[in-house]
Amino acid sequence: MNKIFRIAPLLAALACPLIASADYIDVIEFKMKDGCAITKYMEIVKDFNTLIEPRGYKAEIMSPYYSGNLESHIWVGRSKNLETFGKGANVYGDASLDANTAEGKLAARFRECTTSIARRSYRTR
Repeated sequence: MNKIFRIAPLLAALACPLIASADYIDVIEFKMKDGCAITKYMEIVKDFNTLIEPRGYKAEIMSPYYSGNLESHIWVGRSKNLETFGKGANVYGDASLDANTAEGKLAARFRECTTSIARRSYRTR
């Protein structure tokens, strides 16, 4: 029983960062442009994740299965917090303005394939 009392504070201290953290969720509703199949778009997302994951962001795509709107897809990006998202977004945003960078080439591919409808952000608790 004494071992439990000695270990409990250590376990609580280790668990606190898990409880106190809050993920930042980036949600973009978009439609596919004519001529762009979801398989082509997923290749762009794969390339995006390869480039961006080291910066603390990862995206996944939700496609409608049952929905009142079967044309829209949802981009769900996740960062560990708003600060990480902001830093990565600034780097990507600035670099995407140059058509010769990897970010610029990705941005062009995204524009060719989709039209954004709405963007939202959330924080998990």
